[in-house]
Amino acid sequence: MNEAASQPVCGLVLAGGRSSRMGSDKAALVHPDGRTLARRCCDLLREAGCETVVLSLRQDQEPPAGFSDSDGVSIVRDPAGASPGPIAGIVAGMRLRPGADWLVLACDLPRLDLATLSHLLASKRVGEPFLAYLSEFDGLPEPLCTLYAEGSLFLLERALAGDFRCPRKLLIRNQCRLLEPVTPRALDNANTPGDWETAREP
Repeated sequence: MNEAASQPVCGLVLAGGRSSRMGSDKAALVHPDGRTLARRCCDLLREAGCETVVLSLRQDQEPPAGFSDSDGVSIVRDPAGASPGPIAGIVAGMRLRPGADWLVLACDLPRLDLATLSHLLASKRVGEPFLAYLSEFDGLPEPLCTLYAEGSLFLLERALAGDFRCPRKLLIRNQCRLLEPVTPRALDNANTPGDWETAREP
């Protein structure tokens, strides 16, 4: 069996942002299929084969609708006083199971599909700390639909200790291999009400 394929994979949905540009909690926005964005991302990670799925929240944040103690999704919270930005959430999640690879998603991806996640997992190679998609907009890595391999945790912890907050720059500095998108616009995110409307268009 291919060693990369046999490595356990966990899924992490980052939903702890302040959503200041949206004006309301992005994780709680309701997708046209009736699920909140956070719930839909967690479900897609499970469908893609992740053994464990974790929802990352702020210390003071209530889980969005669709989550309960019995739904199979664990919750991890940013440490008190953590630096703003997604790296703190990624590190907190990966520390739950440091021997696994982690497929990390932002919650605000209303067009995300299973094919995108499945292709990312099928493309991983032994020894690569990161694997990401090429952005359709600027040709840079998409850091919040990315495979963070077991060996990347120390790089993330080092970045966090140095108050380095940009995961995209971390991927660039470590020469992350980039995949061409398999589904157009699957990684369109929704940061503002206008983005939200556009991302839901056919």
